[in-house]
Amino acid sequence: MEKKVLGVIPARFESTRFPGKPLAKILGKTLIQRTYENAKNCEVLSDLVVATDDQRIFDHIVSFGGKVVMTSNCQTGTDRIAEVVFSNKEYDEYDTIMNIQGDEPCIETDVISKVIHALDDQASMSTAVMKLESETDALDPSIVKCVFDKNGNALYFSRALIPAGKGLNFKPNVDYYRHLGIYCFKRDFLFKFAALSETPLQLSEDLEQLKVLEHGYKIKVAIVHSISIGVDTPEDIKKIETILCKQNSFL
Repeated sequence: MEKKVLGVIPARFESTRFPGKPLAKILGKTLIQRTYENAKNCEVLSDLVVATDDQRIFDHIVSFGGKVVMTSNCQTGTDRIAEVVFSNKEYDEYDTIMNIQGDEPCIETDVISKVIHALDDQASMSTAVMKLESETDALDPSIVKCVFDKNGNALYFSRALIPAGKGLNFKPNVDYYRHLGIYCFKRDFLFKFAALSETPLQLSEDLEQLKVLEHGYKIKVAIVHSISIGVDTPEDIKKIETILCKQNSFL
């Protein structure tokens, strides 16, 4: 049976490094509008909605004709998505929920599709990784790495170099993979995920997805190719504008 997929873009106004980030302008359009319009091009999504607790973002989404739901002040983006699904009966029919990051306006629709298709009967959720090409990135603690088994199930996520080997150093002949923060959930598991207790590895690495593995659930991994970058600081806006200009997709 074909999956009925709801895409949800969590968006909050406050940000430590970039307050008001969703409403920052990128070549005439806001970050959240570009993210929304880009995701709308993914044919695998049955519907798409923004989830926010900020009236300014809510009004802006309405102004350009997007769908938006007001939520409470949720602790995490996943909690915000869960509230949208639980609290709105119009979404009762969706069996698959896609978490699309609100600060990646250039995420390829093919990446979204691959993550959705990766979610199989054995896994509770799915995500994406891409191969790292440099030692600098592999050693960068701000870049989350992932290792997975031969069946594509995640084994671990870490800010450290994994695998590291006895020498704990980068090896040019080893494939290292960067985790992309995009997730697809089975509807029933989204409810469980929001209620899972915190776990030691999750707290140690400061990576929420680790509590899924620690509680014994499976995360399926899709290997993708992507040039998308996230917007974390005002300086990243220029990088996104450069990508859009190269793609000739700034209108």
